[in-house]
Amino acid sequence: MKPFAAALFSSILLTAAACSHAQDRQAIDEAKRAAEEWLALVDAGQYKASWEQAAEPLRKAVSIAQWEQGGRAARMPVGAFQERSLASSTYTTTLPGAPQGQYVVLQYTTRFADRANAVETVTPMLEADGKWRVSGYFLK
Repeated sequence: MKPFAAALFSSILLTAAACSHAQDRQAIDEAKRAAEEWLALVDAGQYKASWEQAAEPLRKAVSIAQWEQGGRAARMPVGAFQERSLASSTYTTTLPGAPQGQYVVLQYTTRFADRANAVETVTPMLEADGKWRVSGYFLK
C-alpha cells in the first residue's frame, strides 16, 4: 500500500507542476502580446498613448508629462528602433518594491539605429480587470 501511495503522491505532484507550468506559459504568452503592442507605441514615439495603456501603478508613479519627457530622453540617444528579440521571460508573483500580484519580466535584446546591443526589460502585470498591462520599462 505504501508504494502505491508514494506513486500516487508523486503523480499528483507532477500533474500539479505540469498544470502550473502551463498556466505560467499562458501568462507569459498573454503578457508578451501586451508588452509588444505597448512597445510598438513607444517605438513610434507615441509616449502619451503608451502611458494611457500602461498599468495603474506606472500611471500613479509617473505623470504623463514626466513619461513623455523620460521616453524622449531614453530613446533619442539610441536612435530609431530596428529589431527586437525576446531573450528571457519569467513569471513571478513578487517583485522588489511592488505589491503582490502576477508579473512577467521580459528581457529583449534590441537593435536601434545608434545602439546595436541594447537590453529592454518590460514588466507587464495582470490587473484587476484581467488584462495584462506594462507596469515597468527599463532600457539599458
